[in-house]
Formats: sequence, structure tokens, C-alpha cells
Amino acid sequence: MINAVKTGLPAPSSPIEWATMADGVLYTAQIPIKMDGTIESGDIRAQTRLTLDNLKRTIVAAGGTLSNVAQVLVYLPHSTDFPGMNEIYGQYFAQPFPNRATIVAQLMVPGARIEIVAYAHIGKQKPRAVAGRNVSRKVARKTSRRPK
Repeated sequence: MINAVKTGLPAPSSPIEWATMADGVLYTAQIPIKMDGTIESGDIRAQTRLTLDNLKRTIVAAGGTLSNVAQVLVYLPHSTDFPGMNEIYGQYFAQPFPNRATIVAQLMVPGARIEIVAYAHIGKQKPRAVAGRNVSRKVARKTSRRPK
């Protein structure tokens, strides 16, 4: 089952979700969108920083961290933006780095100089605790009792 992740980012104007989860995997595409719904107008470093901040926000909302990111696809409309993007990107991820591809392509969002698609293995959500007990233990105890 696919579930939308509530990221707190501005509602998209297109028929999309900022992120979805399925079987413990987060699927997301991020752009340099500000909380007011406008696109960051700064250089590639500013746009990359905001895009990665949005990615981090999304992963945290899904219950993970940037260390859960397994693959990143970076889309840039100008190959000359690669060094600036790479400089900021390196500040967000630690070894082992996610697998990454960088593609030069025209972006659909006017003013955006970067779009990032990421896949993160967050895992299944842990069972919620009920009255100080773990739900899975409670179920296990009930099912492990022998009939009399």
C-alpha cells in the first residue's frame, strides 16, 4: 500500500505528493521551494541547500534520517552548476554516500536550477506503544497461550 508522507511543505499545484512510502521505502522528488510556495531565486548553492533541507525535512517526517538514503538522482539544467551543487551536497551526506547520478535536463519548474529524486529505505514503522507496553508483545502473548 502506498501512503503519502505529510512533509509540511507547501501543497503542490500539480497532482503529486512530495513523498510517498511503500513497503518501508520512501520515494520523493524535491525542488528549491520555500515555505511560502515560491522558488528560491539564489544561485545553485542556495537552491541546492534549500532542496536538501526539504529532502531532510521529508525524510524526518517519514521517520528516517539522511543516512537512510540509498540513491539520489540530481537534475540540473546547466552542467556548469555541478561544482556548486556538489559542494553543498557533500555537506549533507556522510560515508557511505548514497548512490548518485547527475543528469543535465530541462526542468519544468520556472526558476528552479535543481531537482532531486531520492529513494530511502526507512523500514517498517515500529508498533505503537499502548499503556507503556509494546503492541507486538501484547499480541505475541495472546497468540502464544495454549488452549486449556
